Amino acid sequence: MRKTAKEIIVDVEEHLTKSNKRYYSDFYVGITNDIERRLFVEHNVEKKSNWWIYRTATNKTAAQSVEEYFLNKGMKGDTGGGTDDSIYVYCYEITNLTKE
Repeated sequence: MRKTAKEIIVDVEEHLTKSNKRYYSDFYVGITNDIERRLFVEHNVEKKSNWWIYRTATNKTAAQSVEEYFLNKGMKGDTGGGTDDSIYVYCYEITNLTKE
């Protein structure tokens, strides 16, 4: 189900409360067109043991808005990535095994 930027921000903020980390800088945020490849292969996030979340945005503009919101809060990541079909917003807790 596709969500607006505002809805995704609420979902991520709620999910953050389930992590044992306290700072936005302990997390990475990004956008992609292939969530499985980007999150679980390229960033090396473990599906079963790591803290992570992703949501499908209504379009790339909404996805970028969410990304910029959390980058401004202090999360790791960068703007300018993704392609025209990058509608997935993802966030994960940075560990010594994840790749940023």
